[in-house]
Parts: sequence; structure tokens; C-alpha cells
Amino acid sequence: MAILPGSFILTTPYGQPSQSPYQQPSYPPPMPPMPGGQLPGAEKRMPAALLAIFLGGFGAHKFLLGYQQEGLIMAAGTVGGFILSIVIGLVTCGIGFFLLIIPFAVSVIGLIEGVMYLTKSDEEFVRTYVQGRRPWF
Repeated sequence: MAILPGSFILTTPYGQPSQSPYQQPSYPPPMPPMPGGQLPGAEKRMPAALLAIFLGGFGAHKFLLGYQQEGLIMAAGTVGGFILSIVIGLVTCGIGFFLLIIPFAVSVIGLIEGVMYLTKSDEEFVRTYVQGRRPWF
């Protein structure tokens, strides 16, 4: 392949020749592994999974992963659901206690997310939740 003076070769972000000048790189580009062989952010997978399983109703795993808004939503759903069910339950002589389904549902969401974190590989976890910033499921 001869390179003419004044011409240039298109390359990918990794220095490899590009097949087409219109080929778009994938964003965000994958992070290179750390010297120890672990991807940056992969160390959060196990603590996030355990927090999601045991304290998922309070959104503790969301705060660990940096999703403050989603963590507040889960915490408000749990605490607010308990308070709402008690207040309405006392006013309606127990009928309002069915609203305990709200904190139960939020806790089930946390449990499901914890199991999902455990079943993903380190690379997939980092790509989805650290780089891709996917807050729900």
C-alpha cells in the first residue's frame, strides 16, 4: 500500500486502520484493564450485589454505584410506603395496611438487581453499570 505525500490513514481510537471513513467508533470506548488485571469499577460488583440483596429497599447499592437520584427514589418508596401504610391503616382501622406492598415491591426490585449483578461478568458489569450508566435493571 503506497501512501501519497499529504495523505493520511484513518485509524480507530486504538490505532488500527479504519475500514471506512464513515465508520463510527463505539462510545464509550472500553476501559483498559488495570495492571492487576481487574477492570476499573469491577471492584464494586460484589459490594453492590450484597447491598442490593440485603439493603436493596433503601437503595444502598444505587448510592454505591453513584446513582443518587435512583437511590433516593428507592429509599423514599420504602420509608414513605411504611409511613403511608401505618397512617392510612390507623385511620381506616387496618384496611390501609395493604399499602405495605409498596416497600415490599421496592425491596423485591433491589433483590432482583442484586442477583443480576451477581450473574454478570466483571466486564459486562463495568460496561453496563459503570461506563454505560444504566440505573435500572
